[in-house]
Amino acid sequence: MDNYIPARGDVVWIDMNPQAGHEQAGRRPAVVLSPSAYNSKVGLALFCPITNQIKGYPFEVRIPEGFKVSGTILSDQVKSLDWKVRNAEFFDKIPESVTLEILKKLTTLLQIKNY
Repeated sequence: MDNYIPARGDVVWIDMNPQAGHEQAGRRPAVVLSPSAYNSKVGLALFCPITNQIKGYPFEVRIPEGFKVSGTILSDQVKSLDWKVRNAEFFDKIPESVTLEILKKLTTLLQIKNY
């Protein structure tokens, strides 16, 4: 996928290093939140990391069964990353309902009303 451009709802493998503190680290799966039009123009994309360490935090979004990736999406750990430099590779696509749940949790976190 040499011409791959990340799109909202894609699950990609991406390098999250360097990291600090409680941030997720290493090469790991993440969900793309920003639309492909933005991602292709700017070369950056917004990502939420995925983990298998399910702790029941209010901003976790579970990935339904039946996908290549499993675990929970950390909607409160949004990162803007250069997807080319960090070697983003398409892995899967999550349902739109899961993407909308992530965005809803973000609006709660950011205290945005009437989304």
